Amino acid sequence: MTPQTIDLNVNPAEETIRLGPLAVRFLITGENSGGSVAAFELVVPGAQRLAAPAHSHDHYEETVYGLEGVLTWTVDGKPIDVGPGQALCIPRGAIHRFDNNGAQDAKALCLITPAAIGPQYFRESAEVINAAVGGPPDRAKMAAIMLRHGLTPAPPPPQA
Repeated sequence: MTPQTIDLNVNPAEETIRLGPLAVRFLITGENSGGSVAAFELVVPGAQRLAAPAHSHDHYEETVYGLEGVLTWTVDGKPIDVGPGQALCIPRGAIHRFDNNGAQDAKALCLITPAAIGPQYFRESAEVINAAVGGPPDRAKMAAIMLRHGLTPAPPPPQA
């Protein structure tokens, strides 16, 4: 049996997707890792909130490692600040979202294990978010994209 030749590259995916003011830069996709992991860098400008609905996923964990600034992740209703050098593992089924409540831009490395989602989810989401031109994205369209890619949108928060 001869070993399979693998073409190894740094950042084999290398694709940046803009979702309004946010940027997602894929480094590794499931296609690059045999489905074991997807890795992307997330950049969130100061004072920006996630435009997509809070959500959960039943088929993978999401681990977030803070690189710059602070992102506040709300996981099952509990706010958790993740700053440089800190890591948070969001378990399967936990409803979560993130916001940058500070003035400084934030950057995090996100790992999806196993690699159940990839760039296509973010490309489709970007179309809906960017079409909203700074306003709230079409919730029904976002929910359809999320469900198609294995994410479960959380119900909208109650109106005050």
